[in-house]
Amino acid sequence: MGHRLPKKVYEKELRRLQAQLVDMQAWVQSTGARIVVLFEGRDAAGKGSTIKRVAEYLNPRVTRIVALPAPTERERTQWYFQRYVPHLPAAGEIVLMDRSWYNRAGVEHVMGYCTNAQYHRFLHQAPIFERMLVEDGVHLLKYWFSVSDVEQEKRFRSRNADPMRRWKLSPNDVLSITKWEDYSRAKDTMFVHTDIPEAPWFEVDNEDKRRGRINMIAHLLSQIPYTDVEREPIEIPERPEQRGYERPPRDGSGLVPDHAADLERDAD
Repeated sequence: MGHRLPKKVYEKELRRLQAQLVDMQAWVQSTGARIVVLFEGRDAAGKGSTIKRVAEYLNPRVTRIVALPAPTERERTQWYFQRYVPHLPAAGEIVLMDRSWYNRAGVEHVMGYCTNAQYHRFLHQAPIFERMLVEDGVHLLKYWFSVSDVEQEKRFRSRNADPMRRWKLSPNDVLSITKWEDYSRAKDTMFVHTDIPEAPWFEVDNEDKRRGRINMIAHLLSQIPYTDVEREPIEIPERPEQRGYERPPRDGSGLVPDHAADLERDAD
């Protein structure tokens, strides 16, 4: 891993790549393509912050972020992949999955939330399920975000000390420190069974978050065969002359107080 990517270099390239993501989204809408991007990796590996940068300038009606909670009692009795199927894209949609069906190969297996039989059934069925998606024309991309044990612990401690980000830290996250080798073995086994030609795994070295985000987005763009779509120019019409409309009087009780004015007064 090299030195940290300078902030100016990062911000300039991120902006350029985000503009390309907007172009890619236009192509998806125009052609009816379907894209699913899975973001997997260790706790505090930087998945969420990367998803945020990918989606930042995209239309939320076209590009959806899916981050499912723990399954309900009913969902636990369903076919394992069933709860994910409704979130798959229709024509002209992009789905970014903040963790995915691979929960079963990672946290569920390591923490004992599924049986051995369920775990091995998943390793057998996941490639079949993914081949079906790809065969149906879905662009499926799978990213694994890697981070060292030292950097992970550093990020945990940083989150714990920051009241704005403490919600990102759960008891299971902290336990992952004590189960580092278990998670490493689970990841290795997962790759052996699910790194298939139709839907290979791509690993993102995210020790430096700036570098990792740039690398991941550039790679994503390289994997989608999008082309520039000519968009119809939009003309903003002239505002017509007023025709006597008068806003009804209001007593001001429903108006949001001018908190900004208080700040200005305090600053003087």
